[in-house]
Amino acid sequence: MIHHLLYVDPGSGSYIIQVIVAAVLGAGFWIKTSWYRIKSFFGGRKSEPPKEDGKK
Repeated sequence: MIHHLLYVDPGSGSYIIQVIVAAVLGAGFWIKTSWYRIKSFFGGRKSEPPKEDGKK
């Protein structure tokens, strides 16, 4: 029987966590910016991107 001992030092561990957090936030940002395309794909209708007129 072979035993494998795995060790992740604190520097590598924090880097792995940083990469995971960055990937999640990047995916969230991409979904937010292209939401109208995703919505039109699943909705079956052609949707236009929101227009900004400067009024709130």
